[in-house]
Amino acid sequence: MQETQPPPDRKLARLVVPSRSDRLLRNFTELIGGPLGQRSAPGMVAPGFFTVERVLIILTVLAALAAIAIKDYCRVNGWETPSQFYATCYSDFPELFRNRGLGDGAFPFFTPGALFEYPVLMGLIAGITARLVPGDGVTDARILGYFDVNATLIAAVWIVTVLATARMTRRRPWDAAMVALAPGIVLAGVINWDMWAVAMLALGMYFLSRKRLILAGVLIGLGTATKLYPLLVFGAIFLLALRTGKIRAFLVLAASAAAAWLAVNLPIAARDPAGWKYFFEFTQDRPAGYSSPWFAYNLVAGRVRWTLLTPEAINTLALNVFLLACVLIAVLALTAPQRPRIAQLTFLIVAAFILTNKVYSPQFVLWLVPLLALARPKWRDFLIWQGIEGLHWAAIWMYLGQVTSGGVSQHNIDMPYYVLAVAAHMLATAYLMLRVAWDIWDPRYDPIRRHAMDDPHGGPFNNVPDRLRIDLFRPSASLLPWRTVARNA
Repeated sequence: MQETQPPPDRKLARLVVPSRSDRLLRNFTELIGGPLGQRSAPGMVAPGFFTVERVLIILTVLAALAAIAIKDYCRVNGWETPSQFYATCYSDFPELFRNRGLGDGAFPFFTPGALFEYPVLMGLIAGITARLVPGDGVTDARILGYFDVNATLIAAVWIVTVLATARMTRRRPWDAAMVALAPGIVLAGVINWDMWAVAMLALGMYFLSRKRLILAGVLIGLGTATKLYPLLVFGAIFLLALRTGKIRAFLVLAASAAAAWLAVNLPIAARDPAGWKYFFEFTQDRPAGYSSPWFAYNLVAGRVRWTLLTPEAINTLALNVFLLACVLIAVLALTAPQRPRIAQLTFLIVAAFILTNKVYSPQFVLWLVPLLALARPKWRDFLIWQGIEGLHWAAIWMYLGQVTSGGVSQHNIDMPYYVLAVAAHMLATAYLMLRVAWDIWDPRYDPIRRHAMDDPHGGPFNNVPDRLRIDLFRPSASLLPWRTVARNA
């Protein structure tokens, strides 16, 4: 029998395992001998080859193979409309390879006149992966090769995201299994390059948890140069900096992120101003995208003859509603009895952005999966949410099949059912936001703090006392910085 030497701090070495801490998963352990006993000490004994991280990698590889298998109809028969929608195997990769000049040798931001509606780093990824496909021209074999190259790289990036999530909470590495096995990632992970931005944000948050602020800022900045949503984490960081007085940490992170973003964007903007501006112009001018609340409203309005929302009106409404949501999140962050965790605030801000944005592509679910695994690792809520997102994923392809085929409604999904699927997705996301907000207001319900941890993802904000806290019901009991200074003097 292998002898093992226990680490010096027994309490810190114990892992929180789902089969013991999660009520839902306890019910699924009977086939393997029941839940882990209270007297066992996971993390104390060497597990041999099957460490937590290696098991997570195996699970991620299996999930990635399932994600590619879902696209098998199109891999065999080609990505053609409307069959790619009815077979639920649509991906942006073949579409962009054919219609943005990638298959003919165009390189975004470097080939004159090659306009690309994505941020700079995503355009570079699209161009580089196109060069990895052998041959010339837009052929079926090269389209398949382009999809396979990008799907393989996304599987690798997915593994990086899982490992970063696992290492952020040392005592709860199994929470990353949510990211490894998420049905939303299996269904939508290879639609677009969003997983690259998800991985960069996960790595940035990992280094933030280790107090390596410059490296964290650089990675978040690179993530923002790939997809704009990682920028939203700075809303959470700013609120925590206000509450704890750690303003310098926020400034270091923001400055390093800005430097990384500028280092990527300035050379491209100088070389191809029109191509660089096209992403921002496209985002500003585009109408409401599929599955956004504004698109769903226009569908209903068109049928009942209400006034349709114009792109300008949608831009204004989306911005104002999102800003209102951010104000409410800020009030919660500064008035909660105990300082919120960074993952909780980031989840709330990103979820609010998703619900109010004028576009909701199916792959946007990827943004929230790692954040929920850090903010509220409860498998019951996670699986219910993922099931509803899967329903929406199927509904949008069936609706697009109807739109592109011109078929009658009796052979397709009719508009009201699609709108109901969009509403279900929005309600499920809003429900998760309410649960996370309640965990912030009453930390007894927080799965992380229930196990004697403060904010393991918070880095410079972990285990730091408050400098600012507003009591809405008793203003005289508020904690204000100048009162703290006077008391210390």
